[in-house]
Amino acid sequence: MTSTRVLLAEQPFLAGLAPGWLDRLTAYAHPVYRNRGYRLFAAGRSATRFWLLRSGQVALDLPTHGRGDVVIETVGGGEVLGWSWLFAPHRWQFGAMAVEPVRAVEFDASGVRHLMADDPTLGYELNRRFMAVMLDRLQATRTRLLDLYGYPEYRAS
Repeated sequence: MTSTRVLLAEQPFLAGLAPGWLDRLTAYAHPVYRNRGYRLFAAGRSATRFWLLRSGQVALDLPTHGRGDVVIETVGGGEVLGWSWLFAPHRWQFGAMAVEPVRAVEFDASGVRHLMADDPTLGYELNRRFMAVMLDRLQATRTRLLDLYGYPEYRAS
């Protein structure tokens, strides 16, 4: 079986991270497998973990009035799942469900937050990487919501 440290070194999200930082992150990480249909988290619930996906697909969804959970984006192997754990009050902004079996590395968010606070350089680097993920997800959400609800009509006065 492949060690967690090796799995972290293979993840694109962590590419170029100093080996010492990978070693420290390993203390808060472990491999997981989730079956199709498994809900990893729901919008509004406490965000205590995040994942680096190795394989499989996860649908990110957003609860909407009258439509239920609307899929905003699907993420897969090599991508990050979860960023709400970074910001108080640490509540999920979206939901996530495995649409295929998923292999991932799961992190304890509280432990990683402590690492980031103890080492501001590591904290800056991880925040920078997560901000890029957040920007991509928010752009995808905006695009999907425009697809769902259409463009507002413009009426000249």
